[in-house]
Amino acid sequence: MTLPNPVELLPRMASDLTAHLHARGITEPRFVGIRTGGVWVAQALLQALGQEVPLGILDVSFYRDDFTQTGLHPQVRPSELPFEIDGQHLVLIDDVLMSGRTVRAALNELFDYGRPASVTLVCLLDLNARELPIRPDVVGATLSLGATERVKLLGPAPLTLERQDLASPA
Repeated sequence: MTLPNPVELLPRMASDLTAHLHARGITEPRFVGIRTGGVWVAQALLQALGQEVPLGILDVSFYRDDFTQTGLHPQVRPSELPFEIDGQHLVLIDDVLMSGRTVRAALNELFDYGRPASVTLVCLLDLNARELPIRPDVVGATLSLGATERVKLLGPAPLTLERQDLASPA
């Protein structure tokens, strides 16, 4: 399977996001990236949009539903939201949407900061492996992977995708 080039997906994603926000009458959204890959995608997307605005950063480690099973990732850092959440139209950005659990954790964290007017979900890749009813509003590409396959975003620049086969010995 050939993986798409993220750099080639970004202009269409920027156009799709602009159209989506315009159709909803949203003129000044606030952008939030989910650490780490979602932040990289958010930075590249803002560049494709030609916007220099503050970027919120979420680290959802404490909000994951598998936290008690997997423990704390050693590189957990605090979330940074340089703007109010209450009443704002948010664009939540992640790199890869798989089960939907990371996005659920991000929504839980955002609502702990306030009640946004709306949340638009943007994902570079949708792997069509949903466990929760979460769908992106804007997506770069949709892929179907085998049971032992994963995709990892490498970055921050240039953004590239790497296919990983969990069945192969490392």
